[in-house]
Amino acid sequence: MIWKQNFTIEGLNQLSENTLVSHLEIKFTRSGDDFLEATMPVTSITVQPMRILHGGASVVLAETLGSVASSLVIPDLHIQYPVGLDINANHLRSVKENSIVTGRAKPIHLGKSTHVWHIDIYDENQIPVCVSRLTMMIKNV
Repeated sequence: MIWKQNFTIEGLNQLSENTLVSHLEIKFTRSGDDFLEATMPVTSITVQPMRILHGGASVVLAETLGSVASSLVIPDLHIQYPVGLDINANHLRSVKENSIVTGRAKPIHLGKSTHVWHIDIYDENQIPVCVSRLTMMIKNV
């Protein structure tokens, strides 16, 4: 297992209250030995004028997952903390309003000074809609 912090899914959702994450209705849903998942509804808040999922909303979901995951693999958050360094996203297909997308973050690299995360976002039929890579810099307090 990669996690160094004790956490619960409920606790992650509580930490996200009154943030962009809660505004977009992103909810952490699952974790495993090496992954973290969250869902986001495709609503009037997360669509673009054509009523399909806005690419920026997908990036917010990806960065949320990777950033939170990075904080969970750091042994002591009083000594170090993660900050976003770079993110890219390839939007593979559209998702219509009134759907739900799920993102899953898995580590590519967990080094002393950087973490790199691969985030897949897929629709309710498990069809990929976006793939993203997030690089986090690990800073000392």
